Formats: sequence, C-alpha cells, structure tokens
Amino acid sequence: MTSRFRHVALIGKYQASGARAQADARDGVMENIGAFLESQGCKVFVERSTCKEDEESAPPHPRYEALTVEEIGQRCDLGLVVGGDGTMLGIGRQLASYGIPLIGINRGRLGFITDIPLDNYQATLIPMLAGEYEEDHRSLMHASVMRDGASVFDALAMNDVVVNRGATSGMVELRVSVGRHFVASQRADGLIIATPTGSTAYALSAGGPLLHPAVPGWVLVPIAPHTLSNRPVVLPDADEIVIELVGGRDASANFDMQSLASLAIGDRVVVRRSDFRVRFLHPRGWSYFDTLRKKLHWNEGGS
Repeated sequence: MTSRFRHVALIGKYQASGARAQADARDGVMENIGAFLESQGCKVFVERSTCKEDEESAPPHPRYEALTVEEIGQRCDLGLVVGGDGTMLGIGRQLASYGIPLIGINRGRLGFITDIPLDNYQATLIPMLAGEYEEDHRSLMHASVMRDGASVFDALAMNDVVVNRGATSGMVELRVSVGRHFVASQRADGLIIATPTGSTAYALSAGGPLLHPAVPGWVLVPIAPHTLSNRPVVLPDADEIVIELVGGRDASANFDMQSLASLAIGDRVVVRRSDFRVRFLHPRGWSYFDTLRKKLHWNEGGS
C-alpha cells in the first residue's frame, strides 16, 4: 500500500541527553522509522529542535531536511511523534493551529496519547498511512495570568492548568468563578482544571473522575482541600473559569507541567476553551476504553 500522506515530519528527542537518547542512538530507532516511512512513499522531514543546539551541528540524518514547527505546519500533512506523552503534549499544542494530524509511537512509560508500541510500529502504521485509521480530536485550554488588568503570561494546555502552593508554604486561598457565577473560596494545596485528555493525569491522582474525550467538558479538582466537602466538579467547557489567588506564598500556575508562571496575591488565572483542537490518528478499531483497560490495568485479578 502507498501512503496517502506525502510529507511526514518525524518528531522526537533525537539528540536529548540521558540513557534513553543513548539507547535510541545505539538501536537506530529514528533512522529505522525514517527509512520505513520512505519505503511507504513518504518524504521525511525532522523537527528542528531534535537537532543539536550548537551552530555547527548537522541534522539527525543527512537525508532529512530539518524544519521548524511553523514550517512543519505549512509543509507537512502528518506528524509522527516518537516518545512519551510529554513529547506529544508539547508538539500537539504547537501544531494544533495548523490542523496537522499526529500519530504517536510510545517510547515513554504510560502512553495514553502515544499509543502505538515501538516493537510493532511497522505492521500498525502500514494500514494507517494508507488511510485506515480512527481520528480523535482533543480540546485545548487557553490560559492567561492577569495582573492589574493586563496579561503577564499566556499559554495553551492540553492536559491541565494547575494552581499550586509553594513547596515550603502552607495552603493557598483561592476564589473560584465559573462563567459569571461565583463558586467558592477554597483553602487547599492547589486546584486542577483538566481537559478530558488530562483527566487521566494529575487530576486522576488527586481523586478526579475520568472524562471521555468526546465530552465537551472540564474537570475542576481541588488538591488536598481543607474542607473535605470540596469535591471534584465536571463543568461545560464553554464556560470561562477564573481562579484568583487570595492568600498564600510562593504560589504558581503550571500549564501541562511544561511551563510555569509565578503568582502574586490578586493575580487571576483565566481559563477558556481554545479555538484549536489536536488531531490524533489511531489504528482502525481503536477505542478509548481499550486504552483505559490497558493503561489502568482494569482486567488484572479478574476471572
């Protein structure tokens, strides 16, 4: 079968330091995947940040042109991400505005959104590249930190926006509003606003519910609340959520745990639904529930 995707960007931590990068270099993971894509009729590019950062360095493979994220969005019709969920979160946010579909090959631990095992990627990708796949759209949050009426920090998040207390400080006091309605003042270690994608991440470990990706909603989850009746709430994603820092030292706002903003008393974290969504492609027959059973080990111990 010939690929329906003619220009494919290969994205991963090719030149990252550490044991994983050294293992990748030894077993030629990226080179092998690139050669496989070429055998399927694809023109292969690599994402520029996978190259070494010094000025005299060459791209990861001399055959492949290195592109910026913007160039990938303009010139490619598929992104193939090799890594873990963190790698996919980062590139997914950057490419969402271009509408480029993404396929994930898992080199991480969990693989909720990079779901194709590395040891079986060729057999899985051949029909997908020919057009046999399931398409899955994931919502994004657009968050701003407002101070004295001006935005001092702005970010997208695919998983979650988290307001946290300082590492050595006590609880924070937060005033929470949804839409035009005041919800509550909460004292807690923090507060999580998670998308359906992020409902299996930090929000889950803090006691929040799982939210199917097709549900147009968010999960609001307190972290270790002072009042135990402060429970997780599922909200429509059409509503704007505002979290105001009323009290507490060294508080911060995290966006997918990949970017960070320090907060001052009176700052407001404003979260809205983004205009963009991330497009994931999965093997034919893929099901969100299959992912949950596998990753959360729901079948273990059953008859």
